[in-house]
Amino acid sequence: MTGIGAEMGAQAARSRALAVLRVRGRALAVAVLPAAAAVILLTGAPTGHFVGQGWDVARWVVGLLAVLVLLATTGIALVVARARPAVSPTVPIPEESAPDLYRMVRDLADRLDVPAPSAIALTPDCDSWLEDRTHSAHGPPPRPAPDEDELSGPGRRRPPVSPVLVIGSPFLWWMRVGELRAVLAPVIAGTGPSAHPDIAAARRFVRGLDAAVAVASTRARCPATRGVCAALGWVARLLLRSCREHATQMERGVAAAAAERAQAVDYGLRIVAQEQVGLAYAGWDRLLTRVALPAWRMGRWPSRLDAGVVAALTELSRRDRLAEGFTSRLGERPACDLLEEPGVVDEAASLLAARLFHGGPAESGPDWAPVDWQAYPEEVVDRTWRADAARLHRVLDSLGVRPSLDPTTPDPGGPTLARVLDHLTEPAPEAPEPRSQQVAPHPTDTAPAPSRPPAPTPDAQPTDGENALKGPPAPDNESRTPGAGGNENPAEGEAEAEPAPSYAPDAPEDPGTERSAALAAGLTAALAREEAGAPRFGATATGRSAESALWDDAGLPLFPLQPPRTARDLLTDHVTAMVCCAAVDTAGAVPALDWLDGPSLLLGGERAADLAPKVLRLIEEGDPGPLRDWLAASGIRPEKPVRLV
Repeated sequence: MTGIGAEMGAQAARSRALAVLRVRGRALAVAVLPAAAAVILLTGAPTGHFVGQGWDVARWVVGLLAVLVLLATTGIALVVARARPAVSPTVPIPEESAPDLYRMVRDLADRLDVPAPSAIALTPDCDSWLEDRTHSAHGPPPRPAPDEDELSGPGRRRPPVSPVLVIGSPFLWWMRVGELRAVLAPVIAGTGPSAHPDIAAARRFVRGLDAAVAVASTRARCPATRGVCAALGWVARLLLRSCREHATQMERGVAAAAAERAQAVDYGLRIVAQEQVGLAYAGWDRLLTRVALPAWRMGRWPSRLDAGVVAALTELSRRDRLAEGFTSRLGERPACDLLEEPGVVDEAASLLAARLFHGGPAESGPDWAPVDWQAYPEEVVDRTWRADAARLHRVLDSLGVRPSLDPTTPDPGGPTLARVLDHLTEPAPEAPEPRSQQVAPHPTDTAPAPSRPPAPTPDAQPTDGENALKGPPAPDNESRTPGAGGNENPAEGEAEAEPAPSYAPDAPEDPGTERSAALAAGLTAALAREEAGAPRFGATATGRSAESALWDDAGLPLFPLQPPRTARDLLTDHVTAMVCCAAVDTAGAVPALDWLDGPSLLLGGERAADLAPKVLRLIEEGDPGPLRDWLAASGIRPEKPVRLV
């Protein structure tokens, strides 16, 4: 039954491949149709069938049209044939650096009775696939083995070059050797249908059309070539739309045939291995977003991300009772033992992950240095907290916030947490002023919030005979000082302050007090200025390897990990960082790395996991009570200055 299913899937893929090739044939027929009409008109004159002045004009017009169409067809065909197809960013694995891995892949291909992949590469993602890199732009094809060269002979055609096997690097570190073989079985089985001439030709045609669309979409072209590129892009997109459904069904047929063929190989182990695939994906995503991203933002890239996946999933199995069975696997041989130097490969994959998900440079430098997991708390966590705290106090300085609410208090000699708490604390309602000094409000005006006393400013004047106020007074100098971004305060008729500018264009309005909104706006503007002044990496980066030169890195990062942070998120992160700095400097706390949650604070050897709700209470409601109680219980002194460098 397995052989019948595989054959049916292969036949369906071949029929769809022929449909794709028929689209190509019809396009060629349409292109040569004017030339055929011109030949008929030209041969009709000597035979006496098409004579007269009208036929002479028709011959010239059709002949000129045929020449133009043939020239355009030749140009489009050359672009489709010579344009460089897209290549996935990968880390190449030569055979001498992983002989055991190549041996396992070849043995698996022999068991499946399919051609072995021509090469192996790693990608920093939880996925595996076959990729055709036989195009001339991808370099010369690999040299055949001596026995294959003798079998081909001078009068025989060499067999087509097999595609490259791309393996997700987290699989090699988390999976065991048997699990990796079971996961790769259906992938390697796809080399069988891929070797069919019709399927290979259909794939080349589709990839050529896709590359032609990319060529036509290239910007910064001169006006003379824009029209030509527009015509090229229109034709390529038309052909792609015509064969899209057939190409999709062809790939589904190839996948079905490969899956059916791989049923006989380690079927029971494949079920267990698929569970590990989902677990590895969850651990990899958590590691990138919670652990790697803060380091990338600080100009550091973790050099052992794949090893970190093992640590993160091991920690998950320790916390989650449902994952207790996964720790028993760690006694088996990991798949990374198939590599001669797993540390070097892990470092290369980690650097590639930083480029794809963050847009970092291609090589290490003073502002882009690797960091190991032992140095992560000091190099990343502590530096991130102090950099955020320093930015927070710079914005407070720009807002004119005093070090203390009491002018008679001596200067603490440095930035303090108490300054942040006092500024974000919502002031208590003030006592009403005498009636003689108040201006009667308009009947339609609503009662102001406690943070906005109704006392008028000296320049308040009635408008059109009504006692409407031009603007509210500031309860103190800090809350009414425009932020670093130059935003003005709202008028009295508005029920809430305008939300702080956010990196997300359509972000919902962030809850919070007026002071927190102004401070968040200043942090957003300050961070935007820093990012605008940071060096840009990508196509201009030097030191591109031969592998990275095959794919366009002008649009890095290709896969941003998280949506832009809102203004409230920025303020929360900065206030939390200030609290952590105060805890480290005044209470003996230490920065730490949590494999599942990223940077964390250890107080007395235990993780401070209840800090976030108290910070949000301060930001959203202006209530510092819970946070001050927590600081007192933890022995943290907010009035003491902290170190910011």
